[in-house]
Amino acid sequence: MANTYFDGAHDTHVTAPFGIFADQAGYIAGRRKFAAMTFPAEHFSLVNRNGDIVYEHEVTHAGMDECSGDDVYIADLTAFDIPGTYRICAKGQSSATFHIGSGSAVYGKVLRDMLKAFYYLRCGCGLDERYAGKFAHPPCHDRDALIFGTDTRVDVCGGWHDAGDYGRYVTAGASACAQLLYAYRLCPHIMENTETDIPESAPGMPDVLRECRFELEWLMKMQRADGAVYHKVTTMIHAPFIMPEDDKDELYLFPISTSATADLCAVCALAAGVYADLDSQFSQTLKAAAERAYSFLEDHPGWIEFRNPDGCNTGEYGDSGDIDKRYWAAAEMYALTGEMRYHTAFRHYSGELEKLPSFIRTALGYWAVGGFGTLAYIFSEHPDKDEKYAQELKNAISGEGYWLADKVDKCGYGAAMDTADYFWGSNMKLAHNGIILALSASFTGDKRLKRAADEQIHVLLGRNALGISYVTGCGEYCCCDLHLRPAFADGVDECIPGMVSGGPNRELNDWKARRIIKPGTPPMKCFVDDHECFSLNEVTIYWNAAAVLLLALTCGE
Repeated sequence: MANTYFDGAHDTHVTAPFGIFADQAGYIAGRRKFAAMTFPAEHFSLVNRNGDIVYEHEVTHAGMDECSGDDVYIADLTAFDIPGTYRICAKGQSSATFHIGSGSAVYGKVLRDMLKAFYYLRCGCGLDERYAGKFAHPPCHDRDALIFGTDTRVDVCGGWHDAGDYGRYVTAGASACAQLLYAYRLCPHIMENTETDIPESAPGMPDVLRECRFELEWLMKMQRADGAVYHKVTTMIHAPFIMPEDDKDELYLFPISTSATADLCAVCALAAGVYADLDSQFSQTLKAAAERAYSFLEDHPGWIEFRNPDGCNTGEYGDSGDIDKRYWAAAEMYALTGEMRYHTAFRHYSGELEKLPSFIRTALGYWAVGGFGTLAYIFSEHPDKDEKYAQELKNAISGEGYWLADKVDKCGYGAAMDTADYFWGSNMKLAHNGIILALSASFTGDKRLKRAADEQIHVLLGRNALGISYVTGCGEYCCCDLHLRPAFADGVDECIPGMVSGGPNRELNDWKARRIIKPGTPPMKCFVDDHECFSLNEVTIYWNAAAVLLLALTCGE
């Protein structure tokens, strides 16, 4: 497929065809701007569309970079702020093109594309050509699901396909939806102006909230009358690489879990507050769902675990406990209602979290969600909130931010990553680190943290050891051959835009990756743009949502 740099026929692992790596979307004027080079040079030139040299500066030596194995040189163009489209040239080599300008001019399109990606992942409906263009398809998975182990069928139509497969999972969906809701809550001006042209688009509510509603309505369908929440709805095995409307296997509604129940409680409570002034009826529906889920949790204080039954090979989204989920649920319920019983529960679960690894308190994934609870409490607005404890939570985030900023300073490419961070879905880790840095900057006012947050976007969009933009449709050299069933089966050479690839993975968890990538390859280079390499090049809704939140936090003027 187009823009693929790995020759599958010969299993040859190569990099992009240049040695000057820049953010292929670009750089915001007035901020630090640099490209990474893998060869020495005395000077670099900035060249405009006409081929004219508009700026020259000396190249500096950053030194050996552990995660890439590269001896890195820096082309710093911070002093140049004239809006336009450029390339960096040195010693006969050239970077990909990029833009310099305002935040919206540089990142507006990629932010729209990453948000519009959720529309392309919708389940239970067709994608109309008016909104999906060449990626349109008929309705899919619009049949009732069979409750596993019973003869009862339930309507759980809707929501987003989770990843490269067609499953829908509550814990993953709640995490992704929460990140989009926080993007709106923390950056309302940015998200209100990010229009995605979806069927529901209309004045009075931003598209991000209309898209989230599609997922929230499905999440509430996954709730039983007693408040408990089914863990997932999938077929028994993953479909082959076919279009979603061709996946006709039986859909199963799998057993409840307290993790799914707590996550639904939390995200519905969060959403109830967000929608309160925009759609009061929907807000009340969300609040009622959250209250039912919380009541179930109160009546069932023990962890109800989910594990795939025999014969099921779809995503498990298993857990090692539910304390962080209950922490998040209690925090969001307190933030929504101000009721002290939720505050008391939140402080109880906070104490329980202290017995677990410290990262869980700031984690923003699907497996560990404590960071959402921490944000819920920090940004809650009630007179009886413990401001001293809220500051302690801010300090926990800021302390992690400074630790991450030190990583940025040590990496020639500016990634807040070390070797251990290059696992399956490393771009999620990259985005989460950027979010922590951006939040830390807002809590402390430290410009060093703000700059470090910006660098994570630059790494994601091309300033990395392979010179690849990990967002489809963004840049001259971007991922295209994703592990995403409709992207492979639709017969369209161009990939669906706005999809965030999982990224480099030193663990090489699939056979094709192990066959192509040589042992000892540096972690940042353990990547192949190949749909068979699911442990490298899959997509998920919670990777995309994390990238949306990071970009919203960093691209403001």
